[in-house]
Amino acid sequence: MARRCELTGTGPMSGNNVSHANNKTRRRFLPNLIDVTLASETLGRAFKFRIAAKALRSVDHVGGLDPFLLKARDENLSSGALKVKRELKKAQEEAAA
Repeated sequence: MARRCELTGTGPMSGNNVSHANNKTRRRFLPNLIDVTLASETLGRAFKFRIAAKALRSVDHVGGLDPFLLKARDENLSSGALKVKRELKKAQEEAAA
């Protein structure tokens, strides 16, 4: 399973472990991924995602899953999130028509 956030695309970063003697060895900083179920108000159902804790805060800040996905860039989203975004756009077009 990839260590990548499905909504923001956040992945591992690299850096150094620095000892007290100032020895440097390479290390990886992994994102804080959590499994969550987010509800879509427009579609009326819930979706499971593996996202970073920071992304969960961003989703809450924007106002929920629907506004977050509609504003998000496609290259950052996973294939599952893109599928949900397409369904949202389709549902909005049908509601407008």
